[in-house]
Amino acid sequence: MMASTRTTFTLDEELAERAHQLGVNISAAARRGVTDAVREALAASDRDAYRRHPERADDFWTDAEAWGAP
Repeated sequence: MMASTRTTFTLDEELAERAHQLGVNISAAARRGVTDAVREALAASDRDAYRRHPERADDFWTDAEAWGAP
């Protein structure tokens, strides 16, 4: 199991009440939300890095492919 850290956040009162009425596990929902937000931020960061430094053709790989099995 992964180590976890305790944190506090503010949730709209009506939303918290609705979650309680529906049996939503707020901690689990928050974990999913943060996980999704981090995944999206990493993808955006990767896209931005690629745009700043796009891949270029590399003659090494063409040569390496030529070395393939006889």
